[in-house]
Amino acid sequence: MTMHNTPGASVEAMLDDLRTLVEVESPSRDADALTASAEAVAGVIENRLGGRAELVGSAAGPHVRWSGGGTPRVLVLGHHDTVFPLGTLARRPFKVADGRATGPGVFDMLGGLVQAVHGLASLADRSGVEILVTADEEVGSRSSRALIEERARACGAVLVFEGAADGGGLKTGRKGCGTFVVSVAGRASHAGLEPAAGINALVEAAHQVLDIAALGRPEIGTTVTPTVASAGTLDNVVPAEATVVVDVRVESADEKERIESAFATLAPHLDGARITVEGSVGRPPMPESASTELFAMAQRLLPGIEGRAVGGGSDGNFTAALGVPTLDGLGAVGGGAHADHEYLLVDTMAERAALVAGLVDAIRGA
Repeated sequence: MTMHNTPGASVEAMLDDLRTLVEVESPSRDADALTASAEAVAGVIENRLGGRAELVGSAAGPHVRWSGGGTPRVLVLGHHDTVFPLGTLARRPFKVADGRATGPGVFDMLGGLVQAVHGLASLADRSGVEILVTADEEVGSRSSRALIEERARACGAVLVFEGAADGGGLKTGRKGCGTFVVSVAGRASHAGLEPAAGINALVEAAHQVLDIAALGRPEIGTTVTPTVASAGTLDNVVPAEATVVVDVRVESADEKERIESAFATLAPHLDGARITVEGSVGRPPMPESASTELFAMAQRLLPGIEGRAVGGGSDGNFTAALGVPTLDGLGAVGGGAHADHEYLLVDTMAERAALVAGLVDAIRGA
């Protein structure tokens, strides 16, 4: 099994396409921006691969689909939404210097999309390949999950082009992740004249934060982290309402069930206080077993490449949970996801594009 190395994967051409995508800002939940971004993604795909890239409308914005024809064998999966608000590009424009490409979304995950397209472009035969680029991965994939799962089942193997792990490694497992919102209802009163007449939602929330934090079991990979809290209106009013937002990461289905049950049974400490909980572990864990076969193919193509389980979630969590072989972290090598120092290492782009082509050939030949 050999890696492809053809003019179709030229670094200059990839950087041109990366600039095109980065310069169309695509913050999640901005339907107009995401429409423009989807059109740009479709344009790059059609220019490099031919055929027609379909825009699939959704409440979140358009997803992009492309097929090389024939019986579906492998799904190339990514997203074009980014976490950066409109205006970020003016402050942090696309730039290539000192071996790095920088700009909003280069690592998460526009660079991966470009590498995937150029890797596929190096194949004379693209039959059996589908591309799906969604518009809402960064905000939970609620509008795209059903489509992702449908195409994963149809194809039977999934290659996910999220950014690589540290050092360029592939992502062979991911924690399940979710967000919970705990709302506390108390009763307002004057903080000076009759504080005892109120039910202090902030004090109740403080009790809940301690209870929630105690649910974590880091020794087995479960983290439960209160991240955002709000309460109160004025400094002389006993707060009647409070809210706590919690990030949860788990490595097993059993822990997912335990955490969801624990949140559902949270009980108030103060007489008269009421608690409501919203949320779930929305992305199931991606077990390392889901990537075993595909990672072995990648190791044969690129000896020495490492695989590792990571804490962050992706759409690969959904496909792996279906039992569909899934390999993640095939995208850009770099770092700084969601941060101002986000970057992509330019000298790795051709190799990663070639890995795409080799994996597709290996899957189709299996």
